[in-house]
Amino acid sequence: MRSEQAKPVKLSEYRVADHVVKTVHLDIVLHPTATRVTAVLAVEPHPQGIAGAPLVFDGDGLTLAAIAIDGRTPAPEAYEATADRLVIHNPPAGPFRLTLETVVDPQANTQLMGLYRSSGTWCTQCEAEGFRRITYFPDRPDVLAVYTTRIEAEKKAAPVLLGNGNLVEAGDLPHGRHYAVWHDPHPKPSYLFALVGGDLAEVSDTFTTRSGRVVKLGIFVEHGKEDRCAYAMDALKRSMRWDEEAFGCEYDLDVFNIVAVSDFNMGAMENKGLNIFNDKYVLALPDTATDQDYAAIEAIIAHEYFHNWTGNRITCRDWFQLCLKEGLTVFRDQEFSGDMRSRAVKRIADVRLLKSHQFAEDAGPLSHPVRPEIYHEINNFYTATVYEKGAEIIRALKVLIGAEAFRRGMDLYLVRHDGDAATVEDFIACFAEASGRDLTQFFLWYRQSGTPQVAVATRHDPVAGTFTVDLKQTHLPTPGQDVKQPMVLPLAFGLIGPDGAERPLFTEDGKAVPGVIALDAAQKSVTFSGHPTRPVLSINRGFSAPIVLKTDLTAADLGFLARHDGDAYNRWQAIQTLATDHLVAASRKGAALAGGVDILADALAAVLADAGRDPAFAAQALTLPSESDIARELGAEVDPDAIHAARRALRLAIRSRLDGTLSDALSRFATPGPYSPDAAAAGRRALCNVALDLWASGGEADRLATVAARHRDADNMTDRFAALAVLAQHPGADREAALEAFRERYRADALILDKWLALQAAIPEAATLDRVKALLADPAFAMTNPNRLRALVGSFASGNQTQFNRPDGAGYAFLAEVVIATDPRNPQVAARLLSAFRSWRGLEAGRRTLARAALERVAATATLSADVRDIVARSLG
Repeated sequence: MRSEQAKPVKLSEYRVADHVVKTVHLDIVLHPTATRVTAVLAVEPHPQGIAGAPLVFDGDGLTLAAIAIDGRTPAPEAYEATADRLVIHNPPAGPFRLTLETVVDPQANTQLMGLYRSSGTWCTQCEAEGFRRITYFPDRPDVLAVYTTRIEAEKKAAPVLLGNGNLVEAGDLPHGRHYAVWHDPHPKPSYLFALVGGDLAEVSDTFTTRSGRVVKLGIFVEHGKEDRCAYAMDALKRSMRWDEEAFGCEYDLDVFNIVAVSDFNMGAMENKGLNIFNDKYVLALPDTATDQDYAAIEAIIAHEYFHNWTGNRITCRDWFQLCLKEGLTVFRDQEFSGDMRSRAVKRIADVRLLKSHQFAEDAGPLSHPVRPEIYHEINNFYTATVYEKGAEIIRALKVLIGAEAFRRGMDLYLVRHDGDAATVEDFIACFAEASGRDLTQFFLWYRQSGTPQVAVATRHDPVAGTFTVDLKQTHLPTPGQDVKQPMVLPLAFGLIGPDGAERPLFTEDGKAVPGVIALDAAQKSVTFSGHPTRPVLSINRGFSAPIVLKTDLTAADLGFLARHDGDAYNRWQAIQTLATDHLVAASRKGAALAGGVDILADALAAVLADAGRDPAFAAQALTLPSESDIARELGAEVDPDAIHAARRALRLAIRSRLDGTLSDALSRFATPGPYSPDAAAAGRRALCNVALDLWASGGEADRLATVAARHRDADNMTDRFAALAVLAQHPGADREAALEAFRERYRADALILDKWLALQAAIPEAATLDRVKALLADPAFAMTNPNRLRALVGSFASGNQTQFNRPDGAGYAFLAEVVIATDPRNPQVAARLLSAFRSWRGLEAGRRTLARAALERVAATATLSADVRDIVARSLG
């Protein structure tokens, strides 16, 4: 593990590699502790590199066993090989063949980067810089090569041998061994290299592309789990068809394989033709997976498949361009899920995620631009800013230039840059050309960090019949960016009359106005004619720009929009704003429940009355802003206990006003018959379970007994776990009995026990920290498994606002201890856990002091990895 503070990498210092690799032939002989890797590389000087420059390849913890240049072993003084670098001082002036042999220990690779073993299966993870842990290489995304990989193993230990591309040869060898040769005809960067070897079961199918090619599909899992793959396979086939129809992207190999492994640092990886997945995003049955799990499987299967074009066929020139593949592909998977499910509900869910994760990131010390200018450790930039905000920028671009011009721009990008390592400038240039617009100012979205804030004020002149909208954008300072320029903010909007109908949009001179205001200056005013009565403004419809919006809408206006807005997202947002305004005031002052709550309750009653049209939307509307949402709105001097008390009081007030309606919803939206994960049935279950949570929020014994019975009698994981989550919020015998029954029922299933761990970690009670510490010793928990750590420790630190932020600092001290203990084994996971401190500066003084002390304790650890040192330095800096 590298413990030194890495030299910062700067975008401004980018230059091409002096040497490139055109072809890679790998011969990998798998062994648990001594895998031999022989790499034969066709190397040549880059035409734009420095002539006569030494060859410099990356390594990470490697030992060079052998080296040859054009078949000859160079003199010892001709090269230098260290654990982290290979230098050939005077390489040939023209093309040459470089042969390297290294030996790696997959069993000892607890970082889960490079080649490692997961439950007896050899697998790889090479993004961002894992390939250098396998062999020396120019491990950067702009070096594209054609790979041929021969994998050899003991057949009993690894009857399945998989690689990138197409299988071209396989056979048996003496002494019970066998081999397989895979060839990927598409040049790719080293981060997309993958192999898998193990004793796995295969679930197979086929897909016929629009041009008539038959593609063999395979999902490889542990034996006995084949029956959990059907939904993932169906999602894959739907993704392939959708990408052809929506973006014209056809698959380009003869096979597409997915492998599910139990030890994985992230969700999944898009390696060309061989996607490797965290098994939680593949395996599902009604009794093992919730509706949310099914939706996540669908989205992540699609995301990794869509990378085949936006990430693989077109990759990044350098890691500063990470949003070019990740943000774009998130946008594409969001569009896919919107088409598969309720588009309005999907949009609401995406915005919830953006606000809870990315807005918090933008408001704290870890804020960075979507395309950063500098980094110390690239693993720490796989963030909500790159992924979710990156997707929002592309959505805003589509709103700004229109759907037709956007499609033309995408088509141009896919044709022009196929086979390239591209930049964000390349991407935006395609849309500028396709739309005929100057997008120079729009590009600020990629350069400026922070969340734009927009203030909206309205003026109505009944005599003149005009309605004026005054807009002002501001940008708060963020690390390294004290002064910001005005950005282009496309704000979709509408005007709604007193009758609830949309008003036509005309300017004062009678010109028709499209339903988008492009706010491209610090301030802007737009006046509309033909409004003798005051309309209500609905703005930033569909969350067309990722901004913090402050308007002069009254509580009555918000209640009106909740009933009549033609935009489903803004109906939901009106309800959220009513709740947020009350919770912010109550958290600051302990304000008494008053008129705004009645308006909110009336709006929710109206939603429930109309819930038959879209139960999933009603479920979203009934879900109040989270405690972290309110903390973000408060911004400074945050007291998590006050927020928790205010939110609990509001839930009880709503329950009191809607009690009968909630009871009615529990019966109206029950889902009889066999379980189905389809969107309609999932929406009904979502509404039932949100209603159940509110209905039982008072903790009355008879109601908790009803919830316990629902937990006991549920025929699917969604309803069973939802009931358990309700019980978990109320101490007592019912809770402990249900938790124990759940644990006993799923004792052998680690993924389900992750839910059990996470649920207990999120209980907002003073005893929870002791509970979490006790669970560290539970057989269900394993400190070495990323899923277990995220479920227990991650859920406590990021999902339990009151107990992580205990006023005695014990929550902070606990996380610091876990990070320090985890870092030597798995720096990536340790760094992700540490990011729970991202909002510590906004806490009240006492907690702020204790959080700083915990961070300083981490910083004082002598042997920190580059990953953790980077996060702690930025958090404290």
